[in-house]
Amino acid sequence: MKAYLILEDGHVFTGVPIGAPGEVISEIVFNTSMTGYLEVLTDPSYAGQAVVMTYPLIGNYGVCREDMESGKAWPDGYIVRELSRIPSNFRSRETLRHFLEDQGIPGIAGIDTRQLTRILRESGTMNGMITTDASFDLEEVKAKLKAYRVQKAVERVTCREAYTLEGEGCRVALLDLGAKKNIIRSLHKRGCRVTVYPAFTSAQELLAGQPDGIMLSNGPGDPKECVSIIEEIRKLYQTDIPIFAICLGHQLMALAAGADTYKLKYGHRGGNHPVKDLRTGRVYISSQNHGYAVDGKSLDPKVAVPAFVNVNDGTNEGLCYTGKDIFTVQFHPEASPGPQDSGYLFDRFIETMEVRKHA
Repeated sequence: MKAYLILEDGHVFTGVPIGAPGEVISEIVFNTSMTGYLEVLTDPSYAGQAVVMTYPLIGNYGVCREDMESGKAWPDGYIVRELSRIPSNFRSRETLRHFLEDQGIPGIAGIDTRQLTRILRESGTMNGMITTDASFDLEEVKAKLKAYRVQKAVERVTCREAYTLEGEGCRVALLDLGAKKNIIRSLHKRGCRVTVYPAFTSAQELLAGQPDGIMLSNGPGDPKECVSIIEEIRKLYQTDIPIFAICLGHQLMALAAGADTYKLKYGHRGGNHPVKDLRTGRVYISSQNHGYAVDGKSLDPKVAVPAFVNVNDGTNEGLCYTGKDIFTVQFHPEASPGPQDSGYLFDRFIETMEVRKHA
């Protein structure tokens, strides 16, 4: 049986089906990580997207479910050059092929992912369809693809009720916009008592728990769609509580403070993106997964100033808020997958909370 990947610009790739049976329309994005495919698949930020892995061989070390970044896989589809049939890893418990089938994710293998990635880089992110129906009508499919939009992504991925990981240190209220587990682990292993709240929790409810600090997590979709969440974050901004935000949380805080966001041509997704700390001049290699960015030109320096910048394209990668204990980053200091160079930011957040507690 053959499988087909059809892009909205009319390109058609022919390969073989992998994963679960079925047809899917989704936004097609690429990730440049060489490893960490399980963490990528279980990152809620990929909800509403089909992921192209640029590295040519995927699945060679199998699947160890302890490495999952959430309770399930989130992408709509999966696209690879070659899917390994025989994993080599003492921790592996199943093949990636079986995992995709179990998680209900259709995919395609055997296509030229380098060519596909070049198309997405040159033309920009676009929608696509994965199908095994050889009788498709190209013009009909293109019309469907142009009409597709990712909607209510945060609503899909957030937790349904609050829960707490006990700790003896600072009390952190984490707003789950699609949080990866390692954000929670990074705080908890540093002694924090972490209470995770659903994305649509009111500021009043978060503050009722008397947190020492607030964490705004990563998540999927267009930040401007999160209108009600932005309103609640604006209320949090008006307090004196330390706030640390990552990825989507970074964008939502910027919108709440009056800045603007825009969609990148093809986004930043992978474990090898260099970011420069504007305070020290030091460059860190970071893990990233986002299709939108904060418009640095829209920033009022009386409100916030740039803290990090992307070395590759100059886009904003972090903000420090003037007169507030608030700092936000576009990249992922918790890694998983990716380098842990910027994990020190969690220590900075805890130091800020401790100073505020004992002030």
